[in-house]
Amino acid sequence: MIEKFLDYLKYERNRSELTVKYYGQSLREFESYFKSKDSQLSWESIDSDIIRDWMESLMDKGDMASTVNRCLSAVRSFFRFALSRGLVKHDPSHIVKGPKKQKPLPQFVRENEMDRLLDLPEMWGDSYKDVRARTIIMLLYEAGLRRSELAGLNDVDVDFANRQLKVTGKRNKQRIIPFGEELADQLQHYINERNAQFENRLDDALFLGDKGRRVTVTMVYKTVRKYLSQVTTLKKRSPHVLRHSFATAMLNNGAGLESVRKLLGHESVATTEIYTHTTFEQLKKVYKNAHPRA
Repeated sequence: MIEKFLDYLKYERNRSELTVKYYGQSLREFESYFKSKDSQLSWESIDSDIIRDWMESLMDKGDMASTVNRCLSAVRSFFRFALSRGLVKHDPSHIVKGPKKQKPLPQFVRENEMDRLLDLPEMWGDSYKDVRARTIIMLLYEAGLRRSELAGLNDVDVDFANRQLKVTGKRNKQRIIPFGEELADQLQHYINERNAQFENRLDDALFLGDKGRRVTVTMVYKTVRKYLSQVTTLKKRSPHVLRHSFATAMLNNGAGLESVRKLLGHESVATTEIYTHTTFEQLKKVYKNAHPRA
């Protein structure tokens, strides 16, 4: 039956050679598995429990959830074909659920690395570009903004008297983010440098590019990548990594999950919970390194 199904994929569905090869491999491995359990079993007699047992064996072997789901997809496709051709009388695979894909933990820059980047004078020059770059990185890290939110800031969104930002996020939803004295000083320093650089401003944007117009999200990305490369070996060195770093630092230093959710502008606290997994992973590393019996 497997060969008939593979011919169907190849000649009737025009599936790629790689897909046909992979489906054939998955189906033959599954057939070997259920035959090893009971030589009397066949495609017509197996039930959903056998399929679940096979999936568990794949997970125990170390296969990722995505791999197991691809194997299950091959079995489901096979049974749909076999059922339509009258080769089997029932399809036990349609009630089997695949394992949930594990979301990768967000990458973040360590607090000591950010301190080194922001606090060491040798990291920065006195030019407008350098002052702008430091302000962008500090704002992303200390306020947890998305790069589009930062690029969209106008001067009127910065309230120095109350030390707070008005940020416009996804679907034009606005939120208020407080900031501290250090960031207030850096923002004021940047604004002074910007006004001296562009006496006749062409845009109300807070952050201006080299030609006096609002910075682009691409420019924000390139700025962050350039400077993060000096302090971290992370493969990802994007503005979103600084957003992750903000959330992780907040939770590591005692902030509540609901407070971090509001600051990040997440709709649901479930989205924010991924950072608790990150902080727990850090906690496990600290325990392993610190405890004599770990």
